[in-house]
Amino acid sequence: MNFEIQAIAATALGIALAACCGFRVFLPMLVAGLVSRFQLFHFSESFQWLATTPALICLGAATVLEISAYYVPFIDNLLDTIAAPAAAIAGTLLATSVIPVDNEWMKWIIGIVAGGGGAGLVSSGTGLLRLLSSKTTLGTGNAVVATGENTAALGGALLSFLIPIVMAVLFLLFFIWIVKKIVNRFRKPPLKHNPDY
Repeated sequence: MNFEIQAIAATALGIALAACCGFRVFLPMLVAGLVSRFQLFHFSESFQWLATTPALICLGAATVLEISAYYVPFIDNLLDTIAAPAAAIAGTLLATSVIPVDNEWMKWIIGIVAGGGGAGLVSSGTGLLRLLSSKTTLGTGNAVVATGENTAALGGALLSFLIPIVMAVLFLLFFIWIVKKIVNRFRKPPLKHNPDY
């Protein structure tokens, strides 16, 4: 019973961390690496390199560059074109690194679907939000969006380790909300009936 709860919590942690990559690609990976480095969490054996000094230095530098770039108007929109696939890759890595499945093929399949898919979906949603902000505020409101994303990425990653199941449920609800918004955006409006004809 205890093992089942741990397995559920670990899977939830993977989903939640992966979703955080949809807000910022490198920040959740940096948080996870630091948490592991301080012995508060352990990756599976093949992903322990995420807590090594070279990996943390690279992730730290990438995080600073990514966060800074999102405060430059219109550069942030260009970054969104590569953010979704990059987030999907990062989400897949993080999810796969913590999902407690012995079969490597199954672990990667779950990581790609749950982790990569979730991260890509969140990234697409935030990209649409930034595009809307760019159109309505000519880019001046994008700094607010970027700050919200940074907060969500950092806070979400930290809370994922503290309350993984709660965070996974919240992100699943967020996924549903994003899908509805995307579907509504691309759904064609119904033709209006003209009573004169």
